[in-house]
Amino acid sequence: MISTLPNQITVKREVTCFGVGLHSGRNVNMSLKPADPDTGITFVRTDLDGHPTINANADNVTATVRATTLEQNGVKVFTVEHLLSALHAHQIDNCIVELDAEEPPVMHGSAIDFFNLINIAGTVEQNAQRHELIVDKIYRVDDQTANGRRFIIALPYDGFRVSFTSVNPHPLIGVQYFDVDIDKETYAREIAPARTIAYENEIEALHKLGLGLGGSLENVIVYNDSGWRNDLLYPDELVRHKILDVIGDLRLTGIVKGHIIAAASGHALNAKLAKMLIDRKDD
Repeated sequence: MISTLPNQITVKREVTCFGVGLHSGRNVNMSLKPADPDTGITFVRTDLDGHPTINANADNVTATVRATTLEQNGVKVFTVEHLLSALHAHQIDNCIVELDAEEPPVMHGSAIDFFNLINIAGTVEQNAQRHELIVDKIYRVDDQTANGRRFIIALPYDGFRVSFTSVNPHPLIGVQYFDVDIDKETYAREIAPARTIAYENEIEALHKLGLGLGGSLENVIVYNDSGWRNDLLYPDELVRHKILDVIGDLRLTGIVKGHIIAAASGHALNAKLAKMLIDRKDD
């Protein structure tokens, strides 16, 4: 499943941003730095002794509750999917991500700030050919508890496309569907600004679990039984954010070429598909 393609890409220069983690609520500085060919995306915890690293690889996914968590040698980073989504859209093969906390900043609650940060950094080709992950047959992962109502599939496709059906029992949201061919322009316009979402009645329970502590109406779309607490950027912003997450979670396999079809998928199913593709890419 590995195809020889044009040269690999990294960011051209170091760029930084500062914010608060969505779930931890902690302040964090983040830097994106150029990386050598064939090193992939690596997270570096500069707040810990020895500056340990975590590779952005599906094999390192250890939790998927409300976010994707990576762990290597006992060191974690979590809520990495928004940043990985922007890196995937920019076709970044190699990048060092330095963090002085366990979670990237939530910023706008989407990927647009990360996407724009990479624009500021610029990109540069490297003297090594890319190894894109080509989906060569059908791969499917089902939620075995959902009677076929929750699944994610990867199909062969000449490009990178995501088709997502979101199913939410709340009458305000209901069923949403969006289909998009991903390139930098369509990603920036249709997907990157879509924010994460929360049901107001669940927020207290999330806080008790240590989740959502950095969330606010500045970075999360909140709805209740009466309506939306903040204005939507798109009428179907929820499903667009679900696509944003899929793009980020699948970056854990590398840069993907294929058509992803999902129904009510979340981080757990996304991660299982990424792992399936990793395990079979050398078949």
